[in-house]
Amino acid sequence: MSRVKIEEPDQYIFKANIRTRITDLNYGGHVGNDRIFAFMHDARVQFFKSLGYENELNFEGLGNIQTDAAITYKAEVFAHEDIEIAIGIKDINKYGCDFVYKFMKSDGSLAALGKTGVVFFDYEKRKIASIPKSFLEKIK
Repeated sequence: MSRVKIEEPDQYIFKANIRTRITDLNYGGHVGNDRIFAFMHDARVQFFKSLGYENELNFEGLGNIQTDAAITYKAEVFAHEDIEIAIGIKDINKYGCDFVYKFMKSDGSLAALGKTGVVFFDYEKRKIASIPKSFLEKIK
């Protein structure tokens, strides 16, 4: 059976910190995959705010939308753990890029790698739009 393989970027350019809660656990007693996706979203929003964007809908009049997502798990994460999520960017193209998320536990072990593909979107025209130049300048 083939497995998802997430390639890491050459560098990570932002770090977010998340403390897991008891409500993040699934019936297996560890953080559920739905919460990992939510943590990726939260880290991405923190990253955008660090670049001066108030939210995901205001990049020179454009928003952005996810085109795909993947996670590979390396270790369990439990309640009340501090997790550092490093963000790197790969595969920049005319319309968007991939965000790679590296989940590190406080003991230094790798918990997960995640990836989301993002494109910029003109909500008024309901069409994909070119990546804003200001965004490209800020991430390079």
